[in-house]
Amino acid sequence: MKIKTLLMLFLLIEVAFTAFSQNKREFRGAWIQCVNGQFMGMSTADMQKTLAYQLDELQKDGANAIIFQVRPECDALYKSNIEPWSRFLTGQQGKAPSPYWDPLQWMIDQCHKRGMELHAWINPYRAKTKNTNALAPNHIARKRPDMVFEYDGQYILNPAYDENRRYICNVVGDILRRYDVDGLHIDDYFYPYPVAGVPIPDNKNFRENPCGHDNIGDWRRYNVNNFIQELHDTIHAVKPWVKFGVSPFGIYRNRANHPNGSETRGLQNYDDLYADVLLWVNNGLIDYCVPQLYWQIGHPTADYKTLIQWWDRNASARPLYIGEDVERTVKHRDENNPKQHQMPAKYKLHDLAHNIQGTVLWYAKAAVDNIGNYGSMLRKVYWRYPALQPSMPFLTTKTPGKPRKVKQVWTADGPVLFWTAPKGNDWRTAAHQYVVYRFAKGEKVNIDDPSHIVDVTSNTYYKLPYMGGDAKYTYVVTTLNRIHNESKASKKKVKI
Repeated sequence: MKIKTLLMLFLLIEVAFTAFSQNKREFRGAWIQCVNGQFMGMSTADMQKTLAYQLDELQKDGANAIIFQVRPECDALYKSNIEPWSRFLTGQQGKAPSPYWDPLQWMIDQCHKRGMELHAWINPYRAKTKNTNALAPNHIARKRPDMVFEYDGQYILNPAYDENRRYICNVVGDILRRYDVDGLHIDDYFYPYPVAGVPIPDNKNFRENPCGHDNIGDWRRYNVNNFIQELHDTIHAVKPWVKFGVSPFGIYRNRANHPNGSETRGLQNYDDLYADVLLWVNNGLIDYCVPQLYWQIGHPTADYKTLIQWWDRNASARPLYIGEDVERTVKHRDENNPKQHQMPAKYKLHDLAHNIQGTVLWYAKAAVDNIGNYGSMLRKVYWRYPALQPSMPFLTTKTPGKPRKVKQVWTADGPVLFWTAPKGNDWRTAAHQYVVYRFAKGEKVNIDDPSHIVDVTSNTYYKLPYMGGDAKYTYVVTTLNRIHNESKASKKKVKI
């Protein structure tokens, strides 16, 4: 059995190596969720150990961003004076962890130590999940029951109320002011997923204040659009470098409903969840988009190939990443080669796309557990070399100065490359991280080639490998600002 598994892995690697090219800039994320209850009942030490292991493995796989769920139902996996501690952390809403810790702050520290971004993931409207039976006294649904409606066992902050938009933006502003997050992320829960025969109880709101709309669907989209605009403005008013990302359901519209829809027959963002994702992309209301394309190639109603090509054609006004379901990918066979699963075929579609700039894995643990050798393939092929974050010139085109005084120093621990941070006036020009490249004697210095990146670090030094003292290399160091705009290069020839 082990020999079969090894042969399968070697076959996958051989196919992937011949068909895949790696970009220097790529978003490589993974979702870490709490709403499935995976952390409930864990001690502080056990949860930290579990998360640290996941981060270590994802770092080896090549990940450069973690999307961490911190607010699943108007609660908090962080210290909040606005909302109660989450039951998905402690088992009881409103109960602080013991021994005390702040998971969001801990994750920020751990991710930054590993050179990863941390994007705080919130569920904006959902106030109670189906299986939550007790709400803390300071929960919004208990303090202001008039602000929520019940739907299929859930509580939803009513998107019709301006006050709810202000409330969510206040929560987000509080997170941004107190935590050094790199992104603020929301997923596909806007108006609730429809249940057959269960109407959304907002007809009275529509009749009382239609906001100039004759159609309730247009009115609901208007409410969500206003929220997205306000959330975008809140984020960038507090911290202009924090990236606002949305991961919508994978189908925008079916062609049966609109000529520009995809050849699919599933639930729709626009018509069923009242989320006009293309309007947000094309009007710059979000900073990146991650459609959840969790289906397989050949799915009868939501074919992966059809959808990835549709999003590539239609959603290029902002960085586009693809949400990948790890388990389903390795569960299904390649249609053209039944001896392997669909990972190589899917990543080939990524490679052929013109506008796709990254991938987010659903979910982190599945990649860490290396089911179907998915994690091994990331680290050996698809994410083999480090990658910088995709460019976002709409945030800023300014770059930091290049590192100063780059020099080789022999220390008691061996040779070390040291440099000095450049001067910077604000987040656009200040040094946040550095990229270290290495080129052998005679190699052309080309910093567009990610295979030469040996480190992305916040340190102002890099420990050089000792090779006997006669090996000659050229090391190049560049500076990155908060959104990974890169400086000009500083070069240093060394003998190690």
